[in-house]
Parts: sequence; C-alpha cells; structure tokens
Amino acid sequence: MHLHALATAVPPRVLTQRQCWEISRESPALRRLSRRSQLILRSILTHDSGIATRHFAIGDIERVFDLSTDELNAAFRREAPRLARAALEQALLEARQIDALFICTCTGYLCPGVTSYVAEQLGLRPDAILHDVVGLGCGAAIPMLRAGNSLLAERPDAVVACVAVEVCSAAFYLDDDEGVLVSACLFSDGAAATIWRGQPGPTGLRCHGFRSLHRPDKRDLLRFEMRGGKLRNLLDRSVPAEAAAAVAQLRAAENGTPTAAVLVHPGGRDVLEAVGARLPDPGLAASHAVLRAHGNMSSPSVLFVLEEHLRTAPRPAGDLWLVSFGAGFSAHACRLSPG
Repeated sequence: MHLHALATAVPPRVLTQRQCWEISRESPALRRLSRRSQLILRSILTHDSGIATRHFAIGDIERVFDLSTDELNAAFRREAPRLARAALEQALLEARQIDALFICTCTGYLCPGVTSYVAEQLGLRPDAILHDVVGLGCGAAIPMLRAGNSLLAERPDAVVACVAVEVCSAAFYLDDDEGVLVSACLFSDGAAATIWRGQPGPTGLRCHGFRSLHRPDKRDLLRFEMRGGKLRNLLDRSVPAEAAAAVAQLRAAENGTPTAAVLVHPGGRDVLEAVGARLPDPGLAASHAVLRAHGNMSSPSVLFVLEEHLRTAPRPAGDLWLVSFGAGFSAHACRLSPG
C-alpha cells in the first residue's frame, strides 16, 4: 500500500517537565506518596530525562491524579475523537472519500469505539468500514497499518485512513510503585493520521514487509491493569533491555536488507539508548527529537517519528524501517520503500 498523507495533532496545552513538577508538588496525591517516591518524581521531572515538554488534553490536569473513574472516562470519550479528528482533517482532502477508517488506542475504552465518533464528526459515508484496534499498547500503530494493508489487498481502489490516538493523561495513576512513577513522568497525548491507497501517492512511499514478535510470558513487564476502576501502567525496570532485544531480533530477521534510516518508537531515553546499542545503524535523531518535544505518546509516537524524519531528512534513497514495541510484550516492524 502507498502512503498518500501523514499528519499529526497534539492538544494545545503544553507543559515543561519542570512545570509538571510544580503542579505535582501542589497535588494532594503527592502527599499520599512515600518520601522516596516524592524524590523519584522530583528527580525525573527536574533533571534531563530526554523530555523537555509534554502535551495534555485533560483540561483539569492539576487534579488528574484525583479525578474519578467517571471523570477520566468522560475525558477520554471527549478528547480521543477530538484529537483523532484534528489529525485526520489535516491529512484529508474530503472525508467522504474514505472507504475504511482504522483507529488504534489503548488509553480508554468506548463501545462503539472511537471510529464511531470520528465518523460522525467528519461525516463519513454510512457504508465506510469502521475498525477499532485496541489492547496493543504503544506498539499498535504498525499492526493497524498491517490491517489496512490487508484491506487494500482485497480492495486496491479503496482509500484507507489509519489513525493512532492516545489520551495518556486519562490513564494517569499515582502510587509508590517505581514503574507507575516513571510512567507519570513519560506519557502525554497526541494523534497521528495516515491516508493509504493501492496506487502511488505524493510521498512516494510504499509500506510492506510487516513483522511481529510476541512474548506473552513477559506480559507482566509492560501492561495496563485495573486498580479501583482506573488504568494503572505496569512498567518493569527490564523494559529497555527487553525492547532492545526484541528490536534486534526483528532486525536480524531482515537478513541484512539495507535501510536508509531506522525509525524507532521513542519509549523513553533509556529505551532509545538500549535500542541504539543493539543496532548497527540506529540513526535515532528523529526518535530523540519526538521524545524531547512530546514525551511518549504511546501508539502515535512512531508515526510522529516518521513525520519528523520526512520533514528534516533528505528524501530517502532507500528503505525506511519503522519499529514499535509495547504491551504484550510485543514488537512490530515494517518497511517504507521509495516508489
């Protein structure tokens, strides 16, 4: 399938990490933490963690750790379709041209899914295919693209929209677990929309060569759990090493096929350093740039990296290799080739 458009969107409210700390220190939730946990939060948010700023969709971010389950669910229902629509409107010429809409997310649950709300807001045709991809965490964008590719194999004349959207602030949780604390310092909100067709488009890029790796035995290293009705992120210390090993395994399966650039999901500074150490040709400048400007937005992040690379690098003479990873434990990759 061929990429015709790529666009991203973030909420207007942006905070520096230092500002996040200043808000946190005034929160009643902070005073419920141990002294050690408070020091961990302060250390991450006031020192260079590879992140400068993050965007948040929840208007009452000062109370985010004390919002009720109902309030968090309502925020996701309001903000996820809004972000997805904002990204999609930048990528589209005419919404009624869309034959299929895929949306991936993991930071909230709606039934019907986010696609139903976006279809209504944009005025998609009533016969458009709506497909929600849920439960795949940070790595979801590439499996979503694989699903879009399968539909285009069946209907080469179709126009397929694939959108990754996350309202991570609707899944914020705070307690004395170190992984939970790190998560609160990493994640932010955003959306990335792509338009695909069976014929070449203005970007000159064709997506193919999908690969996946699943390690269910390592599921508890990185996943959501429900705690008091809220989503709580489990994040083990071993995740950077596990992510690097998974990426290296996917890379080895390429059997030395050359690439012009490797574009990696910016899960965090430690993750990128671990991945870079395992790859012979990491070239992670775009990943670090997205992490610094936005933090970890979960599933949209790897598409932000693609956008950053296309914006700042020369037109690729060879393949781009996209790789994402996350809950499961899972990792996914694909190629974007000129032509």
